[in-house]
Amino acid sequence: MTVPPATRTRGREGARALAAELSKLVSLPATWLTLGGTLVVNLILATAFTIAGLRGSTGTGSAPDIGLASIGYAQAGFVVLGVLAACSEYTGGQIRTTLTAMPRRALQFTAKHVALAIVVLPAAAITAASGVVLAAGVLGDAAAPVTSGRVAGALSGVTAYLALTTLISAAVGALARQTLAAVVVLLGYLFIAGPLLRDHVSAAKYLPDSAGVAMWFPPADDAGAVTPVHGALLLMAWTAALMAVVVLGYRRRDV
Repeated sequence: MTVPPATRTRGREGARALAAELSKLVSLPATWLTLGGTLVVNLILATAFTIAGLRGSTGTGSAPDIGLASIGYAQAGFVVLGVLAACSEYTGGQIRTTLTAMPRRALQFTAKHVALAIVVLPAAAITAASGVVLAAGVLGDAAAPVTSGRVAGALSGVTAYLALTTLISAAVGALARQTLAAVVVLLGYLFIAGPLLRDHVSAAKYLPDSAGVAMWFPPADDAGAVTPVHGALLLMAWTAALMAVVVLGYRRRDV
């Protein structure tokens, strides 16, 4: 079957756009400083939670639960990364050069987020695994037994959660166009508004942060709780919906 010339052209254009966005992202010093700093902070927090587990001051003793407890705080680094990836081009007007080279805004927006996912997925997996490995090594035989399936499910859930959170943050950054404003809004929601809503509004379990947490912390015996699979579907739906709204506005706004 012969591929139409227009399809080949679009494919090459998409590949060039992805390569350009990936090159910009990996050459940005803030990318590696943020990811490296996040990993270090996560290890420090995981160490603190593990020590607390050894002293019996936590409610659980399994390596995944203790080692992943720090993710609730380390996720801030992935939020910052997503915002920086989106907002860095608006500093000094670099976005004009980008859109001159890639005038199809939807393609450029999509390529940027795909490039971000390519970078973030392995970084999220390393960050998630680092805390669990540390906790397992320190706890040793004192850790509560856990199946390999539980470990794999928790790690994959955290990895997906961090990656999707980064993409949501990038979309919010593209909407705000200002790094500080986007970071304040996102962190304010994750650490202040989100927890308050979970405590007082039952429907808050369907919001992005609550649905995301359900991906790696299995719900208690509650028939109405969000399961890991449902949490993943909800978070993907939130991500897709937000990105669709942002790209529609991005195509209509002046640079």
